[in-house]
Amino acid sequence: MNDYVLLTDSSADLTDELVQTLGIEVLPLSFHIQNKTYWNWPDNREMDPGDFYRMLREGEMATTSAVNVADYTEKMTPYLQAGKDVLVMAFSSGLSATCHSARIAAQELMEQFPERKVYVVDTLCASLGQGLLVWYAARLKNEGKSIEEVRDWTEENKLRLCHWFTVDDLHFLKRGGRISPATAVLGTMLSIKPVMHVDDEGHLIKVGTARGRNASLKALVDHMEETAIDPAEQTVFISHGDCEADANKVAEDVKRRFGVKSVVINHVGPVIGAHSGPGTVALFFMGSRR
Repeated sequence: MNDYVLLTDSSADLTDELVQTLGIEVLPLSFHIQNKTYWNWPDNREMDPGDFYRMLREGEMATTSAVNVADYTEKMTPYLQAGKDVLVMAFSSGLSATCHSARIAAQELMEQFPERKVYVVDTLCASLGQGLLVWYAARLKNEGKSIEEVRDWTEENKLRLCHWFTVDDLHFLKRGGRISPATAVLGTMLSIKPVMHVDDEGHLIKVGTARGRNASLKALVDHMEETAIDPAEQTVFISHGDCEADANKVAEDVKRRFGVKSVVINHVGPVIGAHSGPGTVALFFMGSRR
């Protein structure tokens, strides 16, 4: 029986068009800027990403909040009451408490609805890395795979979902404690750009540096060359912090170097963008390892 709902959260940074096409449900995370709280919906109904990044460039600070247990319970209960099961694909537990909330809600709801199934996958992914894993899962669901088959596939393959990204402004990583103030100052002076990825525990880690913007964008694609499996046949996802031209440059590079035919590009949403800042570019694909 294929009567189940695929639920993720807005950290997946999927476009509203993809959300509708895939037939998935999305719980929004919230962000706070200029003394007001907004919900990060896929259709950007409460704030356009361009306006959000303009505020950051003007010096505004943004904070974010995870999805809580009550949010998950409220979202899932009507589906369970209607006789549907739920598969949750949550934002990395290494970066947010969202997955923990999902698991608590799932346990409580399974006690309330013992005849129903509620599974939670800790994607250990972020931004369109999470989005790409959800994209694969939704395709399997729409092909008729059972909730257990989709859950098992995502668990078996999530650590092959590669995340590579770079940022243009080190200030935001410094503020989040990802790099030291001294590194941020020196890096800015020398135009040093960090090259980072999400590791097997779902944490954001720095793995290298590049001198200048173009070199950092090329480094993302170089890492893809090292681990990508059959890249010409993949759909590649790229997210960006209000720098679409740079995202397009990376897209053209992966098409030229690997024969990739399908690339999906979208903004890094405000929830992650609050910590990575304007000028972030991230590349996501399936590889032999992260």
